[in-house]
Amino acid sequence: MEGENGGEKAVDAMETCYQGFDPAAYLQYNYTPPRADFSRNDSIVPWKLRCLHKAFSEDGIKGEVLVDVGSGPTLYQVMSGCEHFERVILSDFLEINRKELRSWLQDAKSSLDWTPYLKFVCQLEGRSPSAWSKKAERLRSVVTDVLPINVHQPCPLPAGSLPSSGADCLVSSFCLESVSPDLASFTRALGHLSSLLKAGGHLLLIGALDESFYLGALDLRIPVVPLSEAEVCNSLRSSGFQLLQLSVYHLPPDMRVGVDDVSSVFFAKARKP
Repeated sequence: MEGENGGEKAVDAMETCYQGFDPAAYLQYNYTPPRADFSRNDSIVPWKLRCLHKAFSEDGIKGEVLVDVGSGPTLYQVMSGCEHFERVILSDFLEINRKELRSWLQDAKSSLDWTPYLKFVCQLEGRSPSAWSKKAERLRSVVTDVLPINVHQPCPLPAGSLPSSGADCLVSSFCLESVSPDLASFTRALGHLSSLLKAGGHLLLIGALDESFYLGALDLRIPVVPLSEAEVCNSLRSSGFQLLQLSVYHLPPDMRVGVDDVSSVFFAKARKP
């Protein structure tokens, strides 16, 4: 019981830390060049977009409901998937991030211009970059909800958010390791995600390796669970997932811009048996 209470206190401390999160600063740190340089093959954002494109377009992951777990203030993670699902649900713990997402969905002011991202994904799909506006229209039309979520709860989403059978696919990017105080909490959170997914459904997980912090605002260092490849694989398997693929991207020196201490990023494709 004492260990359980300690874990709850650590999660509460993480929640308190996030109250100072600044979406605009976070987007500037991570989603502008050099990390989002679409003219470079070795830039991290294009790598992530290629991984997601392959999963949805080439590997044939599709269905009725796609849920993005812990969207933050970002949209790139559903730009490929929105073409292959009838309904997309975005989610985040912080209202300030949900407000940022709703602002773009309502075609209002956004803290980041997502047009270069939309153009790049159109190119991956074999379409003209000029088709970006149609992709934006498609994304806005299929996102039905921007919901609160807490991955540390056994039922992370509000009741009734999903069909009784669960979602067909979950996407989650840089969420679990950055809201969990330790590896055990990270693994438990993965188990909670499994409860959202129907049997045979897929999880596409993007996250940091060997990272201990990132900047969530100008003077806000948010702690991160430093994960190894083996720990990611073991956590997925112990949470009931069948690991289908693990790819790793190593940051070139000029991508290490001081807003975190990440050395590598992983992309995992897993399935719920």
